[in-house]
Amino acid sequence: QVQVVESGGGLVQPGGSLRLSCTASGNIVSIAVMGWYRQAPGKQRELVASITSVGRTNYADSVKGRFTIFRDNAKKTMYLQMNSLKPEDTAVYSCNADIQNTYLRRANYWGQGTQVTVSS
Repeated sequence: QVQVVESGGGLVQPGGSLRLSCTASGNIVSIAVMGWYRQAPGKQRELVASITSVGRTNYADSVKGRFTIFRDNAKKTMYLQMNSLKPEDTAVYSCNADIQNTYLRRANYWGQGTQVTVSS
């Protein structure tokens, strides 16, 4: 079975940095697009950044210049480097991956989410 697992969240002061990771495992043939989403309490989930299999990236305006998304295809792992963190970045961050498995089924898979809290 395909699984997506996230790690790297925690508590950080404003202006600090965190790096999140997301690793996919299982009977995977290919991963087309991977992305990071976040959801704050009482708010809708929003796309933070995404990256294709060939490295093309997109970012939400609110994180441009502060966050960087990248991936290691050999490790089936995606990262989100978050710098100059602000209190408004506080949210549960979730990984999403568009994956085709060995049964030729293609679907989106979600990680369990990791909490990022930015507070002084």
